[in-house]
Amino acid sequence: MTKPPEKSKVVRKLRCAVYTRKSSEEGLEQEFNSLHAQREACEAYIASQRSEGWVLVRDQYDDGGISGGTLERPGLQRLLEDIEDGLVDVVVVYKIDRLSRSLADFAKLVEVFDRNGVTFVSVTQSFNTTTSMGRLTLNILLSFAQFEREVTAERIRDKVAASRKKGMWMGGVPPYGYRVENRKLLVDEEAAAHVRWIFAHFLEIGSGTELAREITKRGIQTPRGNRIDKKYIYRMLSNRAYIGEAVHKGDSYPGEHDAIIDRETWDRVHAILQESPRKRAARTRAETPALLKGLLFGPDGAAFSPTHTRKGDRLYRYYVSQTVLKHGAGSCPVGRVPAGEIEGAVIDQLRAVFRQPEIVAGTFRAVRTHDEDITEADARAALQQLDPLWNELFPAEQARIVALLVERVDISSDGLNVRLRVDGLGGLAREMLAGGIEAAA
Repeated sequence: MTKPPEKSKVVRKLRCAVYTRKSSEEGLEQEFNSLHAQREACEAYIASQRSEGWVLVRDQYDDGGISGGTLERPGLQRLLEDIEDGLVDVVVVYKIDRLSRSLADFAKLVEVFDRNGVTFVSVTQSFNTTTSMGRLTLNILLSFAQFEREVTAERIRDKVAASRKKGMWMGGVPPYGYRVENRKLLVDEEAAAHVRWIFAHFLEIGSGTELAREITKRGIQTPRGNRIDKKYIYRMLSNRAYIGEAVHKGDSYPGEHDAIIDRETWDRVHAILQESPRKRAARTRAETPALLKGLLFGPDGAAFSPTHTRKGDRLYRYYVSQTVLKHGAGSCPVGRVPAGEIEGAVIDQLRAVFRQPEIVAGTFRAVRTHDEDITEADARAALQQLDPLWNELFPAEQARIVALLVERVDISSDGLNVRLRVDGLGGLAREMLAGGIEAAA
């Protein structure tokens, strides 16, 4: 009696996705790189399992130049999305640490695999996560992979610390005023001149806010072309690289690079920084005179006095009529005006005056009475020179010049009228020609 033919075994088709990863970008530009080698080995392994129903999916999941310490990798994220969509049955990698070097991260991946019935296979280590023994072996290997990663990180940290203690530059964005050549900090003389000016000017005014305004007026910017604000200034003033030191975890060591700032300047700057910012701001305001003090008068002839008020951390300056101070609000049609606005309007008129021919002619005549060698062209050049120089002057010098030029400022509901001192223009022109004003800038 003949036996009936045996039924052929039905082989289930398993869709296999190959995942490759390389930590650094070095060599990725080569025609055949590490990612290609990983993929070739994985595809060969899948081909050897063809009798078991293994087939390669067309999509490629590669991550070049990305660390295995994170799951935020484009190729891996696409793979996980396809797994959730039921498009993958087996994930094939060359080595387990290509998928993850973190035990915690790998546990998350295994959870995704199990939830979707996906098997994980390492070509060179022959693992299958569907068995308990495979899980145990994978966890052991992952523990060693994570241990190796942490030991490597510790070695790098120790090397950086030892190098910093020797004063070596260990990379990063160089401080403003320096450039990097052959892994060494070198002084950039053009930018270093700005650094020295910033330290010196801070010693004079003691205010980061005022210094930021002066820096903006001078057009000084960061190496990336951004505005230098108060926070950037204080970081510069506290950067010990400028006195030739290298800092590591709060401790400073003699650096290999040259200093831009001398120690005496550094100590004087930090003596100011140790003061309360509120006290420094109050002193700066006290040392900044009101430009129109004693010069501003209202429509009723009463003088205006400078005053200020505070809301939170902001200071608001005003000029208030003596009539209002004596008789209360409403006693004068123009009782109070913002100081910045009225001062700016007067200064704009003064700067326009420097360019008017009739004013130049009058100034020339006034100057000639004291010095016959001065020509009208000299007087014109002297006054025109003050226009671009104005923003470079210290507030006290600006106030002195305003008092020299302005006899009286009358303000009304219709506007303001600036009455000039012709003899003051002549005196100012003589100072400009002698270089006195420029020296004060």
